[in-house]
Amino acid sequence: MTDAIHARFDLAQRLATAGGALALSHFQNRDRLVIEAKASPQDIVSRADREVEDLICEGLLAAFPQDAILGEEGGAQAGSSGFMWVIDPIDGTSPFLAGLPHWCVVIALVKGGDTVAAVTAHPLSGEVFTAVRGGGAHLNAAPLRCDPAHRIDNSLVAIGASHRTDPDHVAGVIGGLMRAGGIFYRNGSGALMLAQVAAGRLGGYYEPHMNPWDCLAGVLMITEAGGQARPVSSDAQGGVVLAAATQVYQTLCDIVSAAPPDRGCLGKVSG
Repeated sequence: MTDAIHARFDLAQRLATAGGALALSHFQNRDRLVIEAKASPQDIVSRADREVEDLICEGLLAAFPQDAILGEEGGAQAGSSGFMWVIDPIDGTSPFLAGLPHWCVVIALVKGGDTVAAVTAHPLSGEVFTAVRGGGAHLNAAPLRCDPAHRIDNSLVAIGASHRTDPDHVAGVIGGLMRAGGIFYRNGSGALMLAQVAAGRLGGYYEPHMNPWDCLAGVLMITEAGGQARPVSSDAQGGVVLAAATQVYQTLCDIVSAAPPDRGCLGKVSG
């Protein structure tokens, strides 16, 4: 890890923890939050999201003013350093506002199109998942490893969906997964589910479309934890995400490819 990445990674951990503490205070008083719909009634934002993103962005820019930022709530800000921060202040806003525990704070660091460091903080459990490219993945400093014994038929496979999702395609994936002896899992936070694949708690994760702030951190964690992942782009448009433990990956690719075509844009997914 270079000194430039190390300094940014340390700051990201501190800011994710501080942002998590702020989010938790709002979670404990969520009845006071004003909720706004974005693209659909299921795509929502609250003052908590905006305040957490502001806290993180202010901390990043104070330390590294030449870095670019791409945040879910604040849009894009150009930079000249070659580094870009990709931030989801609260991934899982719907569970957050419903009083469910499935939400987290996510920060990814990108350089040259590659995610080089990542932090996902889950304040309700005190768990902080991290990864550095070439340096492994960790949970509260303990090394993470995708479970090498996981297969489609002996693990939970998480399936993500949103207002952008073709329901026939996802229904086909779930049906194919069950016919292969598997079972699907979903909790409303794609970033948290990806981190749980890296932690060996889930066998894999698939979602037809994710934004970069939802997936970049978790995909790095999975590959650094010994899993496999379809390449993902830091482009703001996002795209398909498929990542899994080694014995799950190709089978999950085959199940997704055999499902009805996604009318959104994806086509065949290959390993």
